[in-house]
Amino acid sequence: MDIRKLQRAIVDGLEDVKGHNIAVFNTEHLSPLFERVIIASGTSNRQTKALAASVRDAVKSRGFGVTRTEGEDNGEWIIVDCGAAVVHVMQPSIRDYYHLEEIWGDKPVKMKIDTAPVKLVKAAAPQKVASTKAPAKTAPPKKAPAKKAAVKKTVAKKAPAKKAPPRTGVTRTVGVKSAAAKKAPAKTAPAKKSVAKTASRRA
Repeated sequence: MDIRKLQRAIVDGLEDVKGHNIAVFNTEHLSPLFERVIIASGTSNRQTKALAASVRDAVKSRGFGVTRTEGEDNGEWIIVDCGAAVVHVMQPSIRDYYHLEEIWGDKPVKMKIDTAPVKLVKAAAPQKVASTKAPAKTAPPKKAPAKKAAVKKTVAKKAPAKKAPPRTGVTRTVGVKSAAAKKAPAKTAPAKKSVAKTASRRA
């Protein structure tokens, strides 16, 4: 049996259902029963059951056998025994409590595993696009100077309108004086006639 192909099949099955914190440990020096212990986390009972089922399917599709599966009724901790490799699918709280890494984690095996930080980079990509759109919102403040110019124009138009009333007042006063000058000689004419009449009577 090629242990490397088996562990690759198990890891691929866990990655297909997005298992978290996948770790592979070499246990040849610790137990004669199996050569690898693989630990992965699932966030819910449904995900842990799906992870266990995906591991069974991946292992069988590549020509390996699965001897037994335990813990599917509960879903908090499922063990899939693949002969030379044993898979522990656990929820985070159970994994932190039992901490199997202290027992089997003496010799970790380096493998290419898709970890959570790689997915976070993809999620952060839309934020960069949003930041590039921000400068476009600064364009409207340029319209503010145009409003100030319009106010200045209205003030300039109102200034000439105040100079017009003094001209009309001058023409009215001139008209009054001319009318009074015409009426004055008419009143003095009868006085001259009365003097002429008194002079004729005395003669």
